[in-house]
Amino acid sequence: MLGDIASLWRHPVKGLTPEPLDQAELSAGLCFPNDRRWAVEVGPSGFDPASPAHISKMRFAVLARFPELARVRTRLDDATQMLHVGDAAGFGVEVSMASGEGRAALARFLQAFLGSEVEARLNVLEAPGSHRFMDSKSGFVSAINLASVRDLEAKIGQPVDPLRFRANIYYEGAAPWSEDRLAAGEEVRIGDARLVQLKPIERCIATHVHPDTGERDIDMLSELRSHYGRITLGDYFRVETGGVIARQSPARVAAGSSRLD
Repeated sequence: MLGDIASLWRHPVKGLTPEPLDQAELSAGLCFPNDRRWAVEVGPSGFDPASPAHISKMRFAVLARFPELARVRTRLDDATQMLHVGDAAGFGVEVSMASGEGRAALARFLQAFLGSEVEARLNVLEAPGSHRFMDSKSGFVSAINLASVRDLEAKIGQPVDPLRFRANIYYEGAAPWSEDRLAAGEEVRIGDARLVQLKPIERCIATHVHPDTGERDIDMLSELRSHYGRITLGDYFRVETGGVIARQSPARVAAGSSRLD
């Protein structure tokens, strides 16, 4: 078993606020719903909406480049496509992510927020069709074992907010690092959906950033290397059969496998 789903999260705008969900409907072959649907390019990124392809996250406004973005707070209304964006001082605006004008307003807000830290003009892109601005070509759905995060926390001797890892699914009830026994291609059932493990997630310097303060307060890559001899934490999955998943949904390795029993 993997355990039960403790929480679900999406990140509508790449690099900005994670949003909690009670449930989500996964679709076969697609990414987590409304996750990384928009991205903020820093100068021309080379992204072609007519022929969308994966490009480096470092061409976008992300925590790895601008840690202070963690202090920006956003909230998307699915029904209206209005995004509330605000700063730690309480200043906020509403922008329509469905319109070019609204996306331009978001770019202006972030340009002003980052000030001299940003070296080029910002522009908000909307992913065409089913494309999403994931960090990895394998980044359809990401999942984290909370017991592994707690083990890391104990090793480094200070709190580690799981949201540093910006996953979609956090699960509880498995042993620390038991996810290492998942083999590539192994099937996992979560709620009504069936997923296939693709690969462990290689972490980057975005995990050094505190998700509330925007400070680089933990050298997470060094800590992972020091204590575990690796820089991976969590796994990427592909959705084979769609279905609804929710908090408290059981996550189980498909019948015929006993790797995690």
